[in-house]
Amino acid sequence: MDLFAFKTLPFLLSFIGFCGGESVLPPGPIDANVGKTVTLKTLVDKPDYIAIVWNYSDGKNSVNIVTMGKDSVNVDKAYEGRVTLNMTNGYLTIGPLTAADSGDYSINIVATGTRTGEIKLRVLEPVSNVLIKSNLPEAIEHNSTVILTCSAKGSSLDFTWTKGDVPIAADKRITVKDEELSSTLTITDVLRTDLVGPIFCTAANKLQFEKSAPFNLTVYYGPDEVTLSPPNPPKFISSKANFSLSCSAPSSPAAMFTWYHDQQQMEAGGPILTLEIIKSHTFGNTTGKYTCRAKNEKTNRNADSAGVIFAVIEPISSAIVSGPTATLIAGNSTASLSCQETGGTVETRTWLKDGNALSAGGRQVFSADKRSLMIKTLEKEDNGEYTCQLTNSVNSVKASYKMVVNYGPDPAVVTGDRAVEVTESVKLDCSAASVPPANFTWKFNGSLTSVKTAQYLIEKALYKNTGTYMCEAHNDVTGKTTTYTHTLSVKEEGALDEGLSDGAIAGIVIAVLVALGAAIGLIMYCRQKVPVQSPY
Repeated sequence: MDLFAFKTLPFLLSFIGFCGGESVLPPGPIDANVGKTVTLKTLVDKPDYIAIVWNYSDGKNSVNIVTMGKDSVNVDKAYEGRVTLNMTNGYLTIGPLTAADSGDYSINIVATGTRTGEIKLRVLEPVSNVLIKSNLPEAIEHNSTVILTCSAKGSSLDFTWTKGDVPIAADKRITVKDEELSSTLTITDVLRTDLVGPIFCTAANKLQFEKSAPFNLTVYYGPDEVTLSPPNPPKFISSKANFSLSCSAPSSPAAMFTWYHDQQQMEAGGPILTLEIIKSHTFGNTTGKYTCRAKNEKTNRNADSAGVIFAVIEPISSAIVSGPTATLIAGNSTASLSCQETGGTVETRTWLKDGNALSAGGRQVFSADKRSLMIKTLEKEDNGEYTCQLTNSVNSVKASYKMVVNYGPDPAVVTGDRAVEVTESVKLDCSAASVPPANFTWKFNGSLTSVKTAQYLIEKALYKNTGTYMCEAHNDVTGKTTTYTHTLSVKEEGALDEGLSDGAIAGIVIAVLVALGAAIGLIMYCRQKVPVQSPY
């Protein structure tokens, strides 16, 4: 196409008819943000064309953005540096976008006929400056009407109000009114729970959203029901425990608290009553009833909690477990464990191994008070953690001893292929249970190799690799050694291909015999039915 025809092509297209057919552009509209880049994609995969023309219209004026022939591209000066056209598929990329880029975009693909399409692009201002303001600095439950206004900047905004992550639904007391750049949430006869969440306002358009900072408004109320935590403490509490009583009451502003022991006011204030405070009043070693009183200075209302009853006594301090320090070997050694408390009175003493309770019998012998445990002639199963647990009515303490019984190695085992084809890889894995872990060596056809790991690896098998492989597992502590011999055969390529299975061969033989029997039967039947003429 010559230069004159190429430049006047958009003009000529306005006078000639366009061919219909399959869609050239998706239905749209397409939304994009100011300052970003957008690509208008065609629905035609690698079109065959003489020329591709993209035009823009704002509803009043039309501009030829770009015209592309087989060997050249002509871009309108207003779009130079802002648009690119893919010469393979006709995709048009525009950016950075301005608000003036909003409008209708059309494409003409000229070949033997002309296909055309149109799509709308909406360039949106980004969402920003989402802010909540209130008509009141604070409110009174059941009396106040709260009006929250959410304002924002951006294009085509929709507003959403949420309490935490839950949308706020309109009802008889709550209304929402949206405008172009703001939304108003009105709450009549506000409740203490209406504005606890906190409250968020989210402004959004098709491309993005922005959430306001969390909003909370003070609503005065209470105190309501006063509760103690824990509500049912143990009858006896360790004097060294991390224990305290917590008093709470729904109230705004926060309630003031006073504590009582058997209806006698204590010199203690605040929502927490600690063991230190109780002991400082010398109340701890006798059983008593503790209550809490809450007062709201705004409402001048008092409310009392239910009482809790307990005593504070000394616990068992700790336990110490001792055991053998020498090296232990299965089948040879005996172990003796002892458990002692450092303070307090022990009511029960329990021994556990790996979390499971131990009982006397067999090789395990306890002393009468269970302070000691003897295990005769240790076995590998005796490996593990031995725990002594001491308990009384106040607390329970534990101490542990880790017993290591050296044993093995158990009989070695080698797993892996016994026959492979030449150039195939071979992995032989040797294992033998042992504490400490066994050391491994390998021999090939009786000769020691350099392999000292549990795995013997041959990357590409050769015929010379055929032979016997002996794995030797050795425990340096017990001094014991076990071996296992594995035979490997390396065969020529295809030697291990599987032919017909025995079942398949048997099936074929049976089928042939059945067919042969049917044929013989048919012949005999026909000879009986057809009369034979006498030669006389």
